[in-house]
Amino acid sequence: MAFFHAGPAPRSAGPRPGLLRDGLRLEPGLRVGLLGGSFNPAHEGHAHVAETAMQRLGLNRVIWLVSPQNPLKDASQTAPLAERMASARAFARGPAMVVSDFESRVGCRWTVDTLRAITARHPGVKFVWLMGSDNLATFHRWRGWTDIAAAMPMAVIARPGSQLQSRTAPAARRYAAFRVPQEQARLLPDMSAPAWTYLTAPLNRASSTAIRAAG
Repeated sequence: MAFFHAGPAPRSAGPRPGLLRDGLRLEPGLRVGLLGGSFNPAHEGHAHVAETAMQRLGLNRVIWLVSPQNPLKDASQTAPLAERMASARAFARGPAMVVSDFESRVGCRWTVDTLRAITARHPGVKFVWLMGSDNLATFHRWRGWTDIAAAMPMAVIARPGSQLQSRTAPAARRYAAFRVPQEQARLLPDMSAPAWTYLTAPLNRASSTAIRAAG
């Protein structure tokens, strides 16, 4: 797996131009969490992350961004997008949970480009990037990870088997001074990036890898 050093990510060709509808209805001032992933398949662990963030951050909405294809994962092991969208809808409970193919619609491949596109299209929305602690442990390997941290506040939700590794991860150390105590997590959507918090909660052990292996 490639290691992406700190510094600005190169700008790709980016989203397709024009008035392409992205399927989202977001008014300025809304507090919106963005939960990205392959959802291959979606499971209760994803719902746990989304619901914990919704409650603890005081979010109006959580958007499940279903990736057309994670560039760091084997495409041959990834189910078709329509199947993964349906899987996410099965666990995104309630009208405040929105499953979106935004990345496919606007032609984004990397998270850093997705965040640039969604913030440009929806000015005034208070976005927060959401991820499990297993992702924080390897976040420093993501393309443009420092740009992601600078794009919007981030909330990390504890996941089984990664609590210790994530707390000592390069990203956690680099942004230690910008960490917000979880007791003040509801302030996060109103903060300027970089800012992040680590939310502990009862753990849900569901795993996409385990589900695929069992199938």
